[in-house]
Amino acid sequence: MAEGCPDGAPHRVRAKLQVQLEGGAVRCLACPRKCFIPEGRYGLCRSKVNVRGVLCEVNYGMMSSVALDPIEKKPLFHFMPGSRTYSIGTVGCNMFCDHCQNWIISQSDPEKFQDLIYLPPEEAVREAMSYGAESIAFTYNEPTIVSMEWVVETAELAKRAGLATISVTNGYWSEEARERLIPVIDAANVDVKAFTDQFYRKVAKVPFLKPILDTVIELKRAGRHVELTYLIIPGYNDGEDEIRSFSRWVSEEVSADTPVHFSRFFPHYKMKSIPPTPIQTMKRALSIAREEGLKYVYSGNVPGDPSESTYCPNCGTLLIKRYGFYVERCNLTNGKCPKCGEEIPIVGRCSKSGFSEVLL
Repeated sequence: MAEGCPDGAPHRVRAKLQVQLEGGAVRCLACPRKCFIPEGRYGLCRSKVNVRGVLCEVNYGMMSSVALDPIEKKPLFHFMPGSRTYSIGTVGCNMFCDHCQNWIISQSDPEKFQDLIYLPPEEAVREAMSYGAESIAFTYNEPTIVSMEWVVETAELAKRAGLATISVTNGYWSEEARERLIPVIDAANVDVKAFTDQFYRKVAKVPFLKPILDTVIELKRAGRHVELTYLIIPGYNDGEDEIRSFSRWVSEEVSADTPVHFSRFFPHYKMKSIPPTPIQTMKRALSIAREEGLKYVYSGNVPGDPSESTYCPNCGTLLIKRYGFYVERCNLTNGKCPKCGEEIPIVGRCSKSGFSEVLL
């Protein structure tokens, strides 16, 4: 159980990842920023506050978004395909991306946001099971970091109840956060936003790419299911050399059978003047990734494109037919291609999709 904050304020709990310093200051260890926080002040993400020399996490159990989603929406294409996941979001983020599609919740002050509902961990697990979900996804903003105490407690309860746990994340986790989160997470889609420090500094407002790559590698080393998303933004991260470098890194340092989702950009938030990604750019990215040895490469935000579906990397047989986030047909035999017998790295059974249902 989470420990209360010294001020006794509702929905504030003591953060486990902290170092108490002289003079009443604390250092937050949740993400690579490792904010130095004087007494009475907040960390940069506004989700951690120093109360009388103790770092507290705000908004414990306070949800901004709850929905029953197809797991493909995360996107996860090789983890329990066709199942539905109980998706939960809170408020706040440890990145400040100019193109964020969920900026209303990710870039808001957690303690000033209106219309939140209280959802204790036990109730979240009960609700997920009552709706027939097979997993719980921590998603929409970055709850794994800004709401870590609630996430860890909920994930532990979910796993005991037989539910899988999913993190949809920017991957900007500290070493200490990885040690705490990876044991309670079964699958993750990590958003690798670009493959240069320059992009991360300019667009996401964090100094280095390396912590994200380290998170991917540590998740993989721990045996967790990992998929990656790379949103292609014209003029920012769409260069062929950059996409090739990213694809080569996945193939050589992560694994060639790691699913990679290249997603099409549309104007949003502070990047409304940037045009949508040309379809030709999307096709070229997929081609480059395959040239670098990646076996499962998908397009996102291009409904109806054949590259939404899964094909056998050995013989090309259609294995899972999708339209958008929905599985229309499964064509696997005991996890193998029915034509050539190639083993396909799919976790869990494949089934036709249900539909999204917004619960909050």
